[in-house]
Amino acid sequence: MNYEESVAYIHSLEAFGIRPGLERIAALCHALGDPQKSLKFVHVAGTNGKGSTSTMIAAALQAAGYTVGLFTSPYVIDFRERIRVNGEMIPPEHLAVCMTAVRLEIERLAAQGMQVTEFEAVTALAFLYFALAKCRVVVLEVGLGGRFDATNVIDKPLVSVITSISLDHTAVLGDTIEQIAAEKCGIIKPGGVTVCYPKQPPAALDVIRKTCEERGNVMILPPIEFLNIERADLSGSAFRYRDLEIRLPLPGEHMIYNCVTAIDALYNLRIFGICAFDDAIRKGIASVAMPARTEVIRRDPLILLDGGHNEDCANALAATLRTQLAGRRIVAVVSLMADKDYDAYLQRVLPFVAQVIATQAPVPRALDAQALAAAAAPYCPQCSAVADPLAAVQAGFRALEGDNDVLLVCGSFYLAGAVREELKNLQTR
Repeated sequence: MNYEESVAYIHSLEAFGIRPGLERIAALCHALGDPQKSLKFVHVAGTNGKGSTSTMIAAALQAAGYTVGLFTSPYVIDFRERIRVNGEMIPPEHLAVCMTAVRLEIERLAAQGMQVTEFEAVTALAFLYFALAKCRVVVLEVGLGGRFDATNVIDKPLVSVITSISLDHTAVLGDTIEQIAAEKCGIIKPGGVTVCYPKQPPAALDVIRKTCEERGNVMILPPIEFLNIERADLSGSAFRYRDLEIRLPLPGEHMIYNCVTAIDALYNLRIFGICAFDDAIRKGIASVAMPARTEVIRRDPLILLDGGHNEDCANALAATLRTQLAGRRIVAVVSLMADKDYDAYLQRVLPFVAQVIATQAPVPRALDAQALAAAAAPYCPQCSAVADPLAAVQAGFRALEGDNDVLLVCGSFYLAGAVREELKNLQTR
């Protein structure tokens, strides 16, 4: 297969849905020679902040001179974003070669009545590529949950990380914080080290602490009394944590807490001889860039792109709008998924918005634009629907009335991927 055929084959497996369980990924990895067993991992689970925390850990390790694999999801623009070595996406030709080997084993398993899912195939592909690239350490982000997620096929990681936990994927993971936390804690293996996001809900923290005790883990909760925030704005933040002066390019107070979680994970990797010292941590974190995380696309007029989609993400975005954009007129182009708690998202974000243009990301799960506009109406006095995402961002751009107005595109990484290039092109119009 070539690259295009490989990606098309991967996406064809989406038809088999999400089916929690480790038996399929274990069989697939074993057929491939168990490449994951040759690798050392930092395993990262949680509801929000997994991608940014993982990216910061990987960037610091790269700055320290290690060959570092990074596995994340979802992607925004290019499928290859999900699998990186030292910040570089997997080359198309390498993806094609690895996926050809993976497909052969998938089809052998299918003939035996065991059908591999899309995420399992991508996970196996990543393991194979990281092993061939001889990665010294891999930062591995969980896809969904933890206990039965395909990434949990690995043996004990060097460090487990639990980022912020909130309600999401309740149909699969449970409808209480405690149930969801228990699923996330499934990545905690006996006798390890677990680093926990410092502002965890008490109910989640209780579950994490109990799980660590039961499995003989040292639990690290970053001491935020040693955190001093000097600056926080749309360009990022400057803060002091422990003895480190950090410049973080990712905006939002929640990103600061993701960062201190990453720093404590890096500190604890030193126990295992993976040493990113302070200069490498500072350099790596200062280099981090992530699309669609309250991303500033343009400053005049200000255009922001944010792919967060659940209630916790909405709270983080609302905090940024309240603290950084007070008094400015905001036009929001929004798409949300029909299977999410979209009302909770709208209730938190839209009070800071003057005008809403509801649209529909190009995926079947997206809520119909007219239905989204109707759902938004109680929270914003001026709502309309433009189903086509590109037309919607153009309408949003035309709706800006003055130099102080802001265009916010939010609610879905699917939307972000569909319109990010169009938003960049608006700069030239």
